[in-house]
Amino acid sequence: MEQQPCALIVIDMINTYDHPDADQLLPSARKIVPVVADLIREARAHSVPVIYVNDNFGQWRSHQGELVDEALAGPHAELVEPIKPDDQALFVLKARHSIFYETPLTYLLWELGAGQVILCGQVTEQCVLYSALDAHIRHLDVTVVSDAVAHIHPQLADAALEMMRRNMGAQIVAGQDVAFGDKDGRRAPDLQD
Repeated sequence: MEQQPCALIVIDMINTYDHPDADQLLPSARKIVPVVADLIREARAHSVPVIYVNDNFGQWRSHQGELVDEALAGPHAELVEPIKPDDQALFVLKARHSIFYETPLTYLLWELGAGQVILCGQVTEQCVLYSALDAHIRHLDVTVVSDAVAHIHPQLADAALEMMRRNMGAQIVAGQDVAFGDKDGRRAPDLQD
């Protein structure tokens, strides 16, 4: 089977962590930031599009720059600084759980020719799960990087990963096993030996 060009999707990582359940989410978020940073670095090195899809947190007049600035000025800036968008990053605002719901992401992926999404970010049992389902419904190949998704409830996160694997055919891989690129850098990840 021929591999599809891919895009790395970073879900809800531009965050001030001043919302309900943040205290439960923060320990897991701290663990994934280095893996997410490595994925972003590798994707950029292989010219794989990096798309940040981020909640607008009900701030309907906000835009990418304001969200990034607010997160970097907040008490958990150390979780945002290593993964902040660069000038090449694409940015989509969302208002609900799924990265696809009422956003231009489907069209953007089509424009990029990306038939596969590699998902990382937060929250595994919420936004990542619903986004993986919506990607599956759109006939996209889905990869979820298990050590680059943060959770609130560990048992629900484990169940969500299993549901994505079993029900959606998602590849569930560790960050170290994601290999971006062929000669033009826009291929789906392979499991490395």
